[in-house]
Amino acid sequence: MPWSRTGSSVPPTCSGRSPEVKPQGYFNAWPEYFHTFADQVGQEPRMRRPKPGPRDITQAEDTLLWLRWLDPADVRLLWLRANRKPWKPICWELGISRATANRRWQYGIAVIVWRLNGKRVPSRRSIDYIVRVAG
Repeated sequence: MPWSRTGSSVPPTCSGRSPEVKPQGYFNAWPEYFHTFADQVGQEPRMRRPKPGPRDITQAEDTLLWLRWLDPADVRLLWLRANRKPWKPICWELGISRATANRRWQYGIAVIVWRLNGKRVPSRRSIDYIVRVAG
């Protein structure tokens, strides 16, 4: 059964050439280190946050509803900052300057403050006024 026009029965991928020599990937030659009890004595204990209770989960769900009061672009900005993402990657992702990102973030927080205080956000006022009065 010929694989090529030359009549060779060797498949084209095995035409006598060896594969290129490449590194096999990254690996660690150090053995896994397991801490024994003697190693852990005297170390600071790791503090773990307690699991949230039903009331905590309900409060968190209620705070997510606050985002409905904002424009989708402002929601994205506030969500990224709530997840502690640094300003520089946020600015790159949204395509805005650091000052603009900070101004929009302050405005989003101010809108939430206005709404939580039971007030309507004035539509004919400047962003600076809304931020100043809310704070």
